[in-house]
Amino acid sequence: MPMTPLLAREELDAQLGGAARAWLDEALAEAEHAAEHTAAHAARQETGPPAAGPGALIAAPPWELRYAAAGRYCGLDHADSVRALLLLAARAGLPALTRLYDQGTAAERRAVLRTLHRLDIGSAALPLVEDALRTNDTRLVAAAVGPYAAAHLDAHQWRHAVLKCLFTGVPVDCVDALARRALGDLELARMLGDFAAERTAAGRDVPADLAYVLSCTAPATTVPSQES
Repeated sequence: MPMTPLLAREELDAQLGGAARAWLDEALAEAEHAAEHTAAHAARQETGPPAAGPGALIAAPPWELRYAAAGRYCGLDHADSVRALLLLAARAGLPALTRLYDQGTAAERRAVLRTLHRLDIGSAALPLVEDALRTNDTRLVAAAVGPYAAAHLDAHQWRHAVLKCLFTGVPVDCVDALARRALGDLELARMLGDFAAERTAAGRDVPADLAYVLSCTAPATTVPSQES
């Protein structure tokens, strides 16, 4: 289930029709306006009392409605790229990301997961990755093991994410930085061995990708220096 690469704005413009490009122009303008408004609001909060009480309801900005409609106006093949551009233009923070993820379809959730590493949110969005890894939706699992997970999942969580891919049939090519993070990981090697033994004992096939992941856990080979 390889995911199509996320396209830059220039690449999208070359593939979208005129109506879709006009819609995207408006959507990105709304997202940029929301980012400016959020920044100005944050600045006011630093110098004065809050504009609304802690229990006040805040309406979702228009660009979030555009986020949900991206597939309808720009085509399903381009929806992930359009949604990623909207998140970046809006400089989406954790509240917006959580709202879009919790209320979104699987496709909308996938786009959030695919964009996390390009946003300035640190490890704050890890709960979204963890939620995706608890599902058996291979689209979400594949998106959840991208660059954001490689950068922020701890060793225990990351090992279980790799096993989740093997269990659900998600190609391990989707696991970002697999070779780097698995290098010399003896605990991952043990877990892979246990997983293979359980599958064999149950009369089930061992995933073909397991052998490759196991090979990645071998310690780095050190070449002894030659003395002159």
